[in-house]
Amino acid sequence: MSANPPLIDPQHADFLQSGVSLSVGACDNQRMPTLARATGCRLSPDRRQVTIFISATQGAPVLRCVRENGAITVVFSRPSTHRTVQIKGKDAVVGGLLAGDLDIVERYRSSFARELDPLGFDEILIRTLLAAPPADLVAVTFTPLEAYSQTPGPNAGEPLKAQA
Repeated sequence: MSANPPLIDPQHADFLQSGVSLSVGACDNQRMPTLARATGCRLSPDRRQVTIFISATQGAPVLRCVRENGAITVVFSRPSTHRTVQIKGKDAVVGGLLAGDLDIVERYRSSFARELDPLGFDEILIRTLLAAPPADLVAVTFTPLEAYSQTPGPNAGEPLKAQA
């Protein structure tokens, strides 16, 4: 176990696993970028591993890049406040879902729909946007190496600071 504390503190952990918009970026070895939407997040109990869930069909270009070089960036953003966190890793691996992961995905879909409802987006639209058959979902797990506040304003781009 590392002597350094995890980059993600309990407050940030709650935010990352809530109904925030989840965008996953990757690039191939020629630095060609690609983007996909994730449908939920799970953190390891020690907060040293992040797992996001992606449709293998819709996210195929991102998954291809992750398999090629392991580099990943995930942006977590709350649409109602624009609070945004970006996390980067270099050891991402694609795998299957664990017991309970489909429940995490369903809670995420419901939570994200509730987040967007006051902004005028119907639940059916959000559920359609995030729809994927369970057999099409994969888990992408990585170690956060860098984390930044990307909330618009004077502190955007600053390294994430753990809250006391």
